[in-house]
Amino acid sequence: MIFTTENIFLLGSILIFLSIVISKTGYRFGVPTLLLFLFTGMFFGSDGLGLQFDSPKDAQFIGMVSLSIILFSGGMDTKFKDIHPIIAPGVLLSTIGVVLTTGLTGLFIYSLSCFSVFGIQLSLIVSLLLAATMSSTDSASVFNLLRTQKIGLKHRLRPILELESGSNDPMAYMLTIALMEVAVSGASFSFPGLLGDLALQFSLGAGFGYGCGKLCTWIINRINLPNASLYPVLLLSMVFIIFTVTDMLRGNGYLAVYIAGLVVGNNRLSFRKEMTTFMDGLTWLVQIVMFLTLGLLVNPKEMLDVSVVALAIGVFMILVARPASVYLCLLPFRQLSFRAQAFLSWVGLRGAVPIIFATYPMIAGVEGSGIMFNIVFFITLLSLSIQGTTISTLARWLKLDMPEEKDGNEFGIELPDELGSKLKEWVMTEEMLEKGNRLSQMDIPERTLVMLIKRGNSYIVPNGQVELQKGDVLLSISN
Repeated sequence: MIFTTENIFLLGSILIFLSIVISKTGYRFGVPTLLLFLFTGMFFGSDGLGLQFDSPKDAQFIGMVSLSIILFSGGMDTKFKDIHPIIAPGVLLSTIGVVLTTGLTGLFIYSLSCFSVFGIQLSLIVSLLLAATMSSTDSASVFNLLRTQKIGLKHRLRPILELESGSNDPMAYMLTIALMEVAVSGASFSFPGLLGDLALQFSLGAGFGYGCGKLCTWIINRINLPNASLYPVLLLSMVFIIFTVTDMLRGNGYLAVYIAGLVVGNNRLSFRKEMTTFMDGLTWLVQIVMFLTLGLLVNPKEMLDVSVVALAIGVFMILVARPASVYLCLLPFRQLSFRAQAFLSWVGLRGAVPIIFATYPMIAGVEGSGIMFNIVFFITLLSLSIQGTTISTLARWLKLDMPEEKDGNEFGIELPDELGSKLKEWVMTEEMLEKGNRLSQMDIPERTLVMLIKRGNSYIVPNGQVELQKGDVLLSISN
C-alpha cells in the first residue's frame, strides 16, 4: 500500500492507536514500549502488511523534530540540584565516552572484515562511521524507560544517565558527520579540524541554549496571553526556533534545546502545569511517530542478511566497548562503586538516535550505507530487547534500587510558581498524636496553614477542633 494524502491520516491514526493499545500489554510484562512501537511499524511495513515507506530524508526530518521535543522535555524534567553533583562524570561519559566507544567498536568492525563468515568488507573510515552512528546512549530510550518503569536508583545514577543521554548526541552527531565527509570525499581525516568543529558546536550550542532558555522564561513570565492554552504552543515554537537558529549558526541544536529545557525547567515559570502536561503528551506522541516511522523504513528480510555480523557487533558493544568506556571515564570518581559502574555500563541503550544518524550516510550515498542501516537497526532491537527489559531486574540484583521519589502530592494540587508558596504533606504517626489528637494541638510551624486532610479516600476541610487519626495525610501551605 502506498501512502497518499487521502489515507495518511487514517493510517497514521490507526497505527498510533494500535501502538498505544499494544504498549499497554507490553508494559505489563516489562517490555519497553518503544520496542513495541518499532515492532508495530515493522509489522505494517513492506515486509509485513505492505505499507510502503522508503524515504530516509522524511524519516530524518521526523527524527530531528521529535528529538528536539524529547530533549527539551527531558531537560525540563531534570533538576539542577540533582545533576549538579554529577556534572563531571556525566559530561565525561557524554564526550570522551562516546569517542572511546566509537574507537573500540570501529576497530572491532574493521577486524571483522578479515573473516569471510561475517560477509562484510568495510574500510577503516566506514567502520568508524558505522560505530559513530551507534556511539551515543539514546535519550528517548533512557528517558522513557527510567520514567515508565518507575524505579529509583542509588548513588545518583538516574541523573547521571539522564545527563549523559541528553548531552551525548552532539558528540556522536559530529563524529558521524566528520567521518561521513571523509568517506564521501576521500579526503584525509583531520583530528585538529574535528576538535575545532566540536569546540564550535559545543560552545555555540551550550551558550545559545542557555541564553535562549533565559529568554524563554522571561517571555513566558511577562507576556499576557488571552488564553492559558496558548502558553504551551508558544513554548513549542521557541523550541523549534532554538534548534534551527543554533543549527544555522553552526552550533549543535540538540545540545541547545536540552540546555534550554534545563534552564526553563529550573526557573520560576508561569503556567508550568499547563506546559508540562502539554510537553509530556507531545513527547509521547513524537516518540510513537518516530519509532513507527523508523519501523516502517526498515525491511526486516534485509536484516537477516546482516544478522550474524550485527549480533557480533552488538554483543561486543554491550559487553566490551560500553563497559570499557564507562570504567575509563569514571576512573577519577572513586565514590562510584563497581556495582554502580556495572549498572551504568548496562544501560548504554541504543534506540532512535542511532537509526536516525544511520540515515545520513544513506542520503549522502556512502558505499555500503544500506548494510550499515540494517546493522544499526538490528543492534537497536538487540539493545532494547536485552538491556531494556532487564534494567529494573539488574538494579535489584546489584542492590542499587530504592523507592522512587514521588512527584507532586496525593491531593493532585499544584501552585503557580509566581506565588512563591510551598506545599507539604504530613503523615500522622502515633508519636505526633501523643500530645493530643486535635489539629490545634499539633506542632505546626509558623506561617503554615493546613488546607486539607486526607483520610483513606475521604477529604476533610479542617478547623482547629478536627480530631486527627494515625495515617491521616495533611496538606499544608507555607510562604
